[in-house]
Formats: sequence, C-alpha cells, structure tokens
Amino acid sequence: MKKYRVYQVDSFTREKFSGNPAGVVYHADGLTKRQMQQLARELNNSETAFIFTGKKPDYDVEVRYFTPTTEVPICGHATIAAHYVRAIEENLSTSCWVQKTKAGILPIDIEKDETGDYTIVMTQGKPEITAPFAHELIVRIVEALGITLADLREDCPVAIASAGHSKVMVGIKERCLLDRLQPDLVKLSAISGEIGCNGYYVFTLHPEEKVLVHGRMFAPAIGIAEDPVTGNANGPLGAYLVHFGLCQELAAADVFEFYIIQGEAIGRPGTMRVRVEKKGQLPTKIQIFGQAVIVFATEIKM
Repeated sequence: MKKYRVYQVDSFTREKFSGNPAGVVYHADGLTKRQMQQLARELNNSETAFIFTGKKPDYDVEVRYFTPTTEVPICGHATIAAHYVRAIEENLSTSCWVQKTKAGILPIDIEKDETGDYTIVMTQGKPEITAPFAHELIVRIVEALGITLADLREDCPVAIASAGHSKVMVGIKERCLLDRLQPDLVKLSAISGEIGCNGYYVFTLHPEEKVLVHGRMFAPAIGIAEDPVTGNANGPLGAYLVHFGLCQELAAADVFEFYIIQGEAIGRPGTMRVRVEKKGQLPTKIQIFGQAVIVFATEIKM
C-alpha cells in the first residue's frame, strides 16, 4: 500500500467554506482508474483532481478529473485547486507550466503575490459555439428550469458553448428569478443525453455594475445537482458573449475581461475573472483567473 496526500480546497475564494470545493490528490502516480473513482466518490465533491508526474518535454504535469460518478475531460475549479496545491507543496514562484488533460494539453500560469499567496490562471481549450437551439428544444429546457420563454433575454440565444467542456448557455432577465430557480433535474438529465451536453449555465448580465455576471450551473447528468462556481461554464460564457456580440461596450478591440459571481443562491459565493482574446466577434483564447484556500489536508493508504 502507498500513502497519498489528499487535500480539500475551496476554489474561487480566499474564505474557507465558500467558493467551490474540490478534492486534490497530490502525486497520484500508482492509482488505478477504479481507485480514483472510489476516492472521488468518498470525498463527494463535484470534482476531484488527481495530479500525475509529467512527461517532459511534452508536458510538466498530468491532471485527471473525476466526479462522484464518472471521469470528465477537465474542470475549472478543480484545476485551480490542483495547481494551488502544487504551488503550496513546491513553494513555486511566479511561473508557467504545461498540463495534460483529456481536453488537451494546456498552459497554466501561477502568479505569486507579495503576501506569498497565489492566483492560478487557466488557459482553456478552443472556443466553440453552436448554432442557437430550435424553438421546441428551448421550450423543453425552459420548462425543465421552471421558467417561461418570457423570462429569457431576447439578445441571448440558447446555445452550447465550449472551451474544452461544453455547457448550455441560458440568459435570463431577472437576478431575483435566478436565485429562486428550482429546476427539474430529471428532465435536465434526459435532455443532456439527447444533446450531448451535461451542464446548463443560467446567468444574468449587469453591464452597469463591477461584476458583469451572476450565474448558476446545473449538471445532474453527471451527478452534480448544482455546482457553486464553475470555470468550465464562465470561460465558455466569455466566448459566447463575444460570439453573439453582447456587452461590446465593455470590451476593448482585442480583449474582453469581466468578473462573475456564482454560488450565492446556495450559500457558497465565489468570484473569478474571465479574459477573452478576440478578433472582432471571434473568440480566440479563453483564460480564467482564480484564487483558492486549503480547508484541510490528510493522508490515505491505498
């Protein structure tokens, strides 16, 4: 049996018990897929990240991600958590790294501030936006979310956005409605199976405020009733906003940056900065900036 160092980390926050919790297994070399799934189920976070030794010069580190029920290609908040743990464990300075995931080989930047704490910058995968959904499908999604067609923003087409991991984007008009959402998770899961997308990101836009986006993300098809703060939703949201020409007055010629808050409705608020490089209305590069805090660490023998 071998000892493994296991962390509980809250991402997209500096305050414990807020933001999005993730498990992190440091130096996971030797664990089988079955063991990783067992650990993820036991920790019962929306995702647990497993850090493996890299294969230089191709990549510095490999990270695999498991929900309590399945392996997923990549996860934003667990990526922030994993590299925050690496930075603490290895006392890293400001530096750039390359990580291998099932969503591709991607760069990670670690920024060390004057206090000795870290911000992790995750560059996500290729931005991709589908055509807007057909009316009949939108009606089913709206019904499953417990809202009406009249609640949707007219300028926000319901479509899938991806930067390595896809989400259905649903823009609504009122934040008070966002906070009250009680979706039918069984219906959302069924639709996910049909469209090949496991998450629904419902958001409001507030261009007159410092924080542009308030959001909630539901992914019952992979065992996540609601995810508190989601890098793999807000990065693609940035690509979506650029693609459909939304909030253009807030963007520069070649970059669009904004802040989001998520998790308020379930008592786990967290925030991140999203940066989209663009050419006109073509998003070309997506980055999310996140902080984190370690809640506890322990060891397990397997």
